[in-house]
Amino acid sequence: MSFTAEVKDELSRVEGGPEADVSELSALVRVCGTLSFYGSGAYAVRVTTETGAVARTVIRLSHKVFELDTQLTVRRSVLHKTRNYLIEMRDQPGLEDALVELGVLVPGRGLASGVPGQVVSTPERRAAFLRGAFMAGGFIADPRGDFHLEMAVTGEALAEALVSVCRDAGVQARLNRRRGAFAIYIKSFDDIVRFLLVVGAARTARAVSNVRRMKSVKNDVNRSVNAEMANARRASGAAAEQLALIDRVEAGPGLDGLPPALRAFCDLRREYPDLPLAELGRRAYPPLSKSALYHRVLRLEALDAEWRDGGGGAGRSGEDG
Repeated sequence: MSFTAEVKDELSRVEGGPEADVSELSALVRVCGTLSFYGSGAYAVRVTTETGAVARTVIRLSHKVFELDTQLTVRRSVLHKTRNYLIEMRDQPGLEDALVELGVLVPGRGLASGVPGQVVSTPERRAAFLRGAFMAGGFIADPRGDFHLEMAVTGEALAEALVSVCRDAGVQARLNRRRGAFAIYIKSFDDIVRFLLVVGAARTARAVSNVRRMKSVKNDVNRSVNAEMANARRASGAAAEQLALIDRVEAGPGLDGLPPALRAFCDLRREYPDLPLAELGRRAYPPLSKSALYHRVLRLEALDAEWRDGGGGAGRSGEDG
């Protein structure tokens, strides 16, 4: 089962009040349903979905709220090896009144545009409408990858209304046109979690939050390891340069004539060729600071430069402090 299917299965088990049930069914019919007209005043509704949880919810709410007769047909795609569910509500007493209450029909005006205010008039009804819209046309990426949630709908008025309903619920969503359809998408982690909590997917919200914490810890560890590796590479490179410097001094002015402090540094560096200066200082007796050892490196560099410039007696200069 995909992550999206898991979320929809959780949402299919959310129980709302009578008005919330109307709003949820309204969104389900508006997003993945089609309305047909027959003659004068005869209607039929067909809802198609590839998700069993969505099909169950449409049938349950149709029976519970409006006592409508429904017919379910399950078809299997040979090519994609997936099931497709068709729920039909054929012309029957009460269907037209149900469509009006669902906000699909406006008496005397035909099909509704956007989302009628009564369907999203309270926080509970807004949450239920968003829940139905996500179940009908929603997708959420596995949080172990990128954070992303979207709902695909047809009709610009409905898409813009969904963005507005999200905003009223405290969720920032954006609208994107895609090949004749519209996608309402949410990319901010905080807004995705807020949306999940609003529609009733508390378990998924906790799972997403846990994944984010794990990602944060992993990123912190990676940054720390990368920093330590970079420091180690720098220290290793510096140590190699110091060993090469000692070799040059030995081949030039020689080590025997160096002040005791410089000679001790050369011996210590050769004994521990890979240690950074700070650790090398702790191995000295008595222990020395990093800055004290760095001062000795600078003295050796000066001696080497003077020797290569022709000042052969520089190696016997005064004692290092």
